[in-house]
Amino acid sequence: QVQLVESGGGLVRAGGSLRLSCAASGNIFTINTMAWYRQAPGKQRELVATITSSGSTNYADSVKGRFTISRVNARNPVYLQMNSLKPEDTGVYYCNAVYLGKDCWGKGTLVTVSS
Repeated sequence: QVQLVESGGGLVRAGGSLRLSCAASGNIFTINTMAWYRQAPGKQRELVATITSSGSTNYADSVKGRFTISRVNARNPVYLQMNSLKPEDTGVYYCNAVYLGKDCWGKGTLVTVSS
């Protein structure tokens, strides 16, 4: 079992920055890939960024050049540095971990970007 807890959300003006954190606990050595997703009001959840246990990263086109996913060690914790935030970045941000063929989700942290 793996558990995820996100933190770092809040209210920020457009152009500002936030850093989200995701702390994993439990059987973290089984984690393969970790990711950040977000869900805007009235929209489906979408992938924001991924990072594998080897450090390979991938980003949604909408956040490339503005967001950076990183980790302290192989799996834990994982950060999402968000710069040049836009109102359309508003939503609940969820941490995700893939381990042993399963998906694990945190409860999410709300990011609100005002114009």
